[in-house]
This record gives sequence, C-alpha cells and structure tokens, in this order.
Amino acid sequence: MTDTPTPKPGKVLVPADELRGFAAALLEKGGLRPEHARTTADVFVWAALRGVDSHGTARVPAYLELLANGVANARPEITVESSTPAVAVLDADRAPGPVALTAAAEEAVTRARASGVAAVGVRRTVHTGAIGYYVSKIAEQGLIGIAFVAGMPNMGYSGVKGAAVATSPLAVAVPAKSHAPLLLDMATATIALGKIRQARASGTPLPEGAAATEDGTPTTDPDQAVMPLPLGGAKGSGMSLAFELLTSVLVGAPIFAAFHSDDPAGRKHRQNALLIAIDPAAFGDPEAFTAAVDATLTTLKALTPADGAQAVFYPGERSASVAERRAGEGVPVAAKVWRELTESAGRFGISPPQVGA
Repeated sequence: MTDTPTPKPGKVLVPADELRGFAAALLEKGGLRPEHARTTADVFVWAALRGVDSHGTARVPAYLELLANGVANARPEITVESSTPAVAVLDADRAPGPVALTAAAEEAVTRARASGVAAVGVRRTVHTGAIGYYVSKIAEQGLIGIAFVAGMPNMGYSGVKGAAVATSPLAVAVPAKSHAPLLLDMATATIALGKIRQARASGTPLPEGAAATEDGTPTTDPDQAVMPLPLGGAKGSGMSLAFELLTSVLVGAPIFAAFHSDDPAGRKHRQNALLIAIDPAAFGDPEAFTAAVDATLTTLKALTPADGAQAVFYPGERSASVAERRAGEGVPVAAKVWRELTESAGRFGISPPQVGA
C-alpha cells in the first residue's frame, strides 16, 4: 500500500473522480441538468488536474452564485443554426460556458469530419472557463482545435484611458503521435485578474507593466491596480479587439460597442466564442501529419537549453505532466475553496468526499 501524498500547506488532496462527482452534485443542486452538471464539473477538474487552479473547482461557488442570481441559465434551450455544412452558430441561451462550448466543440468535430474544416460560433454564453479544454477535446479526436473568446471589457487598450477591451483568450491544440498534444492556451493580458487579487492579499508588488489603476495609469501596487494591461501593449489589445470581431460581431451579438454605449443593458455579463476544427486528413495522410508533429516537438526538445533552464518545453507539455501526476496522487484544493465547497454541500445535504491528510 502506498503512502498518501502530503498536500501543500493550506491544501487538501481529493481524488480526481471523487472531486468531479462532488462538483457535479453541487452544480446539479444549483439547478443544472445532470448531464450539464457533469460536463461543467469535468471542465473544472480538467483545469485543476493541469494546475490551472484559477479555472478549477474554485469556480464552483462562483457558478452556483451565477445560477442563483439568474446570470447563468440553469435550463437553457440551446439551438444550432446553419446555412452551410461547414459553419454553424450555437445560441447558448445564457448557458454556462462549459455546457455551450463543449456542445460547440462536438458540433465542430462532426462538421469537420465531413467538410475538412468547420467553424462554430457561440452566442450568448456565460463565462467560458478554461478554453484549452474544448480544443483539447477536438485534438483527442485527431483534429486540430482553435478557439477564440470575447467577453466584457476589463483590460486596458493602448492609448485609451481606463478599461476598454477584454482579456480575451486564444487556444490551439494540435494532436501528436506519441507526445502529449501541443496546447497553447493564453490570454491577451499580461497578467490575470486573479493574480492581481492574489498579490493584493499577500502584499506582493506586481511586475512592471502588468496592471493599471482605474484611469489606466500603470502601477506595481496591487492595492491600486484594478485591471490588467494587454500583453505586448498594442499587440495584445489589438488581438483582443480582433477576437471581438471574430466572435461577438460575427455571430451578431456585439459586446464592445454595447458596453461603451449609454444603454445599461450593454453591461450585462455575457461572452461569445468561435471554435474551429481542422481535419488533417483533408490535407493528406493524418498518420504522416501526427508523426511530423512528433518530429517537430522532439526536435524542439533536443535544442540546447538556455543557461538556467531545466529543459526545453513545448506549450501544454508541463501541464500534461502535472495532470498525469495529480490523476494518481489527487487534486490539491485550497483550504478556502474546500471550505466554500463543503459549506455549499451542507446547504444542499450532500456528503463531501474524504480528503487526504
């Protein structure tokens, strides 16, 4: 019998399957249909397994609040509109992002199998979660997955005073033969809002050029910082604006213009997305493609590491390794998050799983 791994101070260890079931039970009590609760929980645990704790089970209490307040629709009537075989628009009816984007990823894969490439726009969803999950699901089917998301403006824009655009993320997943898939998952911001909150709580100065005050003045003081600054200045803010056009405007649900208008409804929380699936078989031999991906990644990893670097890594490699380890050891959950989860369980009459000591 192996010893139970010791969690980091302030954390508890929960087996992944039990954490997934627990989160699903809480979300179902919060109003989601059983299948939607399981899907949403799977997205959270996927992120937690890979070490993206900000998008992991820490999101469950926030989603319960979104459902309780009616910001997220617990019983959405999701519809799919299409005028061509390779394109569709999924109207989420304010469904939680994990529900809407998982359905969109499945739709994109089905259409790409028939057409070689497919694009599915998502209109009117609520908090998309870790978008790397959805492109990873596409890559699991042997296809290339690409995703863009646009949301509520909460980030600076070069030359503008105050929050102007969103920290809109981008994700790309490419399947390989023997390596873990390449998974690029990044925001257009220099730093996440959650990192600003963490720095404020710990009193740690922020990096130069990462955040700004309400009027857009750069600051390293976490107590003064209210918004992140775009990655690479004009490059990051330009990408965010482009993603608004590629998602919100494309599906007929603009966010940016409505947010900056005089209409109070323009500030109502919502997000839009675009998922693209590409079937390598439409371009040639899919086996040869994944073998060439492997060769590319192997070549990268064989390059001489820079001074001080442990090794050379490709996007998604380290998080895949973390997921493999946590799948065996258990998922560490911050004590504060665990307390919130167990308090919710008490209200709903749910027994939480046993945790590692």
